[in-house]
Amino acid sequence: MELNQIYRTSLSLLTDLYQLTMAYSYWKNDMKDKKGVFHLFFRKNPFKGGYTIACGLEQALQYIQGFEFTDDDLRYLSTLKDSADQPMFEQAFLSELANMKCKFDAWAVKEGTPVFPFQPIMRVEGPLLQTQILETPLLNIINFQTLLATKASRIYEATRGMPIMEFGLRRAQGIDGGLSASRAAHIGGCSSTSNLLAGKLLEIPVSGTHAHSWVMCFDSEIESFKAYASAMPGNCILLVDTYNVFQGVRNAIEVGLELKKNGKKLLAIRLDSGDLAYQSQKARKMLDEAGLEETKIVASNDLDEHLVQSLKEQQAKIDLWGIGTKLITAYDQPALGGVYKLSAIEKDNGEMEDTIKLSEQSIKVNIPGQQQVRRYKKDGQFVADMIYRDGAELEETVEIVSITDPHQKKLVLQKEMQYEDLLKKVVDKGSVVYDSPGVQEIRSFSLEQIKALHPGVRRFTNPHAYPAGLDVSLYRDREQQIDKLKKL
Repeated sequence: MELNQIYRTSLSLLTDLYQLTMAYSYWKNDMKDKKGVFHLFFRKNPFKGGYTIACGLEQALQYIQGFEFTDDDLRYLSTLKDSADQPMFEQAFLSELANMKCKFDAWAVKEGTPVFPFQPIMRVEGPLLQTQILETPLLNIINFQTLLATKASRIYEATRGMPIMEFGLRRAQGIDGGLSASRAAHIGGCSSTSNLLAGKLLEIPVSGTHAHSWVMCFDSEIESFKAYASAMPGNCILLVDTYNVFQGVRNAIEVGLELKKNGKKLLAIRLDSGDLAYQSQKARKMLDEAGLEETKIVASNDLDEHLVQSLKEQQAKIDLWGIGTKLITAYDQPALGGVYKLSAIEKDNGEMEDTIKLSEQSIKVNIPGQQQVRRYKKDGQFVADMIYRDGAELEETVEIVSITDPHQKKLVLQKEMQYEDLLKKVVDKGSVVYDSPGVQEIRSFSLEQIKALHPGVRRFTNPHAYPAGLDVSLYRDREQQIDKLKKL
């Protein structure tokens, strides 16, 4: 899905005003070319869960590829006034934007990768004027898709790998809230979408049934079912709860048997209200006794991972899950809370110096320096993650210190582990150097990655805390810098 297929070619104004006022101030203070290092990360797993699925990189790179200020953008910026009714930006600054050549580099985690709090999903290095403006759009793109992919992953986990039809478009937060969500939901585990535009642009399988309004357009339910089966003999899924669920099942059976005589089949019935466990069990028995063992049962009705898990525990006879509102809107947590923080800046002598932000809330104190994330794996399972200074020489035995609880530590003997550095180069001097895989490949990768997490990390209630933290030397550097800044 190309961004400019949906929106205008230039999206450079998809940023907050304060990014431009800072960029202007860097320019005014001869700091525009000073190198800054920013990391995009989050502080808490969403949904009180044990992991998060990184998502949105493809669209983030498309944004970067098309990053420029058009004449139309600059005309708009020239109309902005300050409190004295004077132009907010000098014409010379607007000319700077017009002639800007992107010079920044970026590293990112592959989409579909499980990630954890404080780990950078993306690292951006380059001129402050440019890297500052990128903050808002990168957060906008990656925050939302990461949140939705994680929600979908949790629902997939609850179904234990069963097919999930995502049909939340009508409840989504606008056009992109539907398209990006359909993409992220598919990566997280949904098998199909009702969103035809997402199907076209992203090559996601599409699926759907019919609405209650179809049934209500006829004098009787059985008449509506027969008409639908006649129109869609190869894609017949009947919604059976418009009036009475079990009478609806009996009517569906009658239609299913007629289809069977003609060499077709009733693909499924859909339950959309009431006690889904009881209804599905009774409906399954009715279908089987009628000889329609191949007919599946679809369940919907404001489902989420917790309701799905409960229905599974009740041994509901559900074969496919229709998930809408509570997935597409990330119903129980509407935002990821990702941030984009400066962690190093170029000094006048050309050397890079760590930066750190203090706060009365310890969770908001950032990690200094240029960071990389190393993931350790043994016997096919993820063992631990460590944030360390990119390029640092590591000891054979590394000590990983929890960021939120320094008393929690883990020793890892590197020669006994497989390991991988998660941040890969994706942008070189403003040019994208990473070929994003297709959405199906990302989805397969994500599902395999989740299998490598311990089941305790994947559970919904009080999940096990995956061992993730700082290399002990980086932890000590951070503590020393905090102590030093507190004395200022």
